[in-house]
Amino acid sequence: MAMCVEDRVSNFPDHIRCHILSFLPIKAAVRTSIISTKWRYLFASISTIEFDRYLLRGLTHRNVDSFKNFVDRLLKLPDQVSLDCFRLRDGISCNDGDHDFDVSGWICAALRRGVKEIVFELHNLGDVPPVLFTCHSLVTLRLDARGCKIEVPSEVCLGNLKTLQLIHWNARELHIQIPSLKSLVLHFIARRDRDLNYAVVIDVPNLVYFRYNAAIVECYSHMKSLEKADICIYGFHSNLSIDATYLIQGICNVRYLSLNIHEVISGTSRLPIFHNLIEFKFCGRNFACAVSTLCA
Repeated sequence: MAMCVEDRVSNFPDHIRCHILSFLPIKAAVRTSIISTKWRYLFASISTIEFDRYLLRGLTHRNVDSFKNFVDRLLKLPDQVSLDCFRLRDGISCNDGDHDFDVSGWICAALRRGVKEIVFELHNLGDVPPVLFTCHSLVTLRLDARGCKIEVPSEVCLGNLKTLQLIHWNARELHIQIPSLKSLVLHFIARRDRDLNYAVVIDVPNLVYFRYNAAIVECYSHMKSLEKADICIYGFHSNLSIDATYLIQGICNVRYLSLNIHEVISGTSRLPIFHNLIEFKFCGRNFACAVSTLCA
């Protein structure tokens, strides 16, 4: 005699079933639409939208248009619930002539839904809308655009942001003023042009973790609460020692410091005393004289 199994999950309220779907890969969440009429359109209300590298790498020229249309509908339908996360990871080039995904439009749609986390790790990300860098709903923002440089506006002010990561970004001047920020990662390459000056101002008084992996530029920072810093710097201009000193002075309250310097910095550079330093790791060239003053 066959047993009758009760489908208790289908009787859960919509918001609970949506929460369950948010833990599934997007492909599996969409497949639940065939379970019954109760599930048919439920996936469109999930609060976490993530397309991982395995799904994106599986796209072919024949189904890429269907994928674009699907994302458009998922993000831009009216009366959508608020969005917790929107993630696109690896596997595709967004603007290579064959795909031309409307990433800017997708970002704007996510922002209209009050998205809290945006993570993009894509080749040739292309332009992102400036409004992304003034959005007060964001708590986490990670942008990695290998193969191009993200154009970042000079003013970055995200009122509730706690984590900011900019990889391969491009800005002559960058001013990050985010009192709520706890973790900051900057990775970029300045142009080898002596006529161009790059300036970074970092006003993040509550920052706990800072990672900087880039050519050294004119950098002024306010990080009085910093606990840990991973700094990797290199340079190609005559002001290297001065600019490196400005950067290091800005992190003088740090407790755990890893410092990797690829170029020669004068031993006469005026470095601060790191009164709170507990652990220090150094790798570099011809910097021994200056290092001796760090913990004096």
